[in-house]
Amino acid sequence: MTAWASHQEDVPQSALAEPVRRVTGLWITGLVLVNVGINAAFFGPIQVLIGQQAQAFDANNKEGILALVTGAGAAVALVANPLFGAFSDRTWSRFGRRRPWVLIGALLATVALVALAGAPNVAAATALWCFVQLGANGAYAAITAAIPDRSPVEQRGSVGGLAAMGQTVGVLLGAVIAAVVSGNFALGYVVCGAALILGVVLYVTSAADDPLPRSAIEPFSMGRFLAGFWVNPRRYPDFAWAWITRFLVNLGNHMVTLYLLFFLGDAVHLKETQGIDPATGVLILTGLYAVFVIITSVVGGKLSDRMGKRKPLVIGSSVIIAVASLTIGFFPVWPGAIIGACILGVGFGTYLAVDTALNTQVLPTARDRGKDLGVINIANSLPQVIAPTIAFPFVAFWGGYISLYVAAAVIGLLGAVFVTRIRSVA
Repeated sequence: MTAWASHQEDVPQSALAEPVRRVTGLWITGLVLVNVGINAAFFGPIQVLIGQQAQAFDANNKEGILALVTGAGAAVALVANPLFGAFSDRTWSRFGRRRPWVLIGALLATVALVALAGAPNVAAATALWCFVQLGANGAYAAITAAIPDRSPVEQRGSVGGLAAMGQTVGVLLGAVIAAVVSGNFALGYVVCGAALILGVVLYVTSAADDPLPRSAIEPFSMGRFLAGFWVNPRRYPDFAWAWITRFLVNLGNHMVTLYLLFFLGDAVHLKETQGIDPATGVLILTGLYAVFVIITSVVGGKLSDRMGKRKPLVIGSSVIIAVASLTIGFFPVWPGAIIGACILGVGFGTYLAVDTALNTQVLPTARDRGKDLGVINIANSLPQVIAPTIAFPFVAFWGGYISLYVAAAVIGLLGAVFVTRIRSVA
């Protein structure tokens, strides 16, 4: 059993109630900033810094090192997200269930990022990136569970859209940090850590987080605790289909973005043709992508709330993402990359907002929101493990980047097919 601060007697069980009051602008701002910080800590390293560090370790084997480090970290994320979600479900504290874990996760990830700046070899870098993933995913599990804890169903598209906007701003911030430090990946890691800590301050110090009464927590049983991570797809088929949809769309997206730094250098020949450093190219594409994600995530989330429908927008956005993959693959030139990044932003922004709302509506119970959303978030992390394994043979042996991006498009489109199997959400 997890305990934070003193036991609170006679606390109303509002923590387990279905929320009916709309969340405030201050709460949403805190939520957005946490997502900004977490994603800066994730994607600054993933997009550029780890690749640069891999080149410093061994330029001839940079692709394999990048795949090893990011894949190992993502494997840790598979466990961390549902595990910390389950811990937060069982946390009783005057600070609530989610806030303590947002803070703990952010602190752990920041310390690991600072240490990663001085990693002496590939083994140390891999281990430290795993700790970054452990902490950042712990914070992400808690902040994601806060959405169904606090916001009513009719507001979740809008809240999900703003959270997606925060995620995208974080991705952009990570790319900006990587570009500004101009190849000094050690400084980049430290700045990413600072962004994460600053991002959680408002939420941790001001956000409402209903305390869970100790009486609402069942006596701890290791067997029951571990068994709880299995959500029976026969009993909860919509939960299963939502998981599969998220997994496929994210797998396709990670296959597109994983080797973007190397794609710009080795396929687009950006330095030779445009005089632009590939890291700067990543920043430019990420900026364009971010602009469209920010617009479409907010608009798409609000639209889905007004429509009262989620699935049509998930299907449409999956198709748009596939078009972006094909554009980048068949036009491996700088204008093609720019157009593809813009299309990807339109599709993925809408997808992030609407899929977040959809997933909160297929959760089996209020008591296990953190754990169940953690299980769903495995569909975010597992593609990071699998994408390097799938993408590397395409790049190295099976036709290069064109075949990689075609495969990514096909996989993403399957997500549009399977979302139609969800019955409880329109």
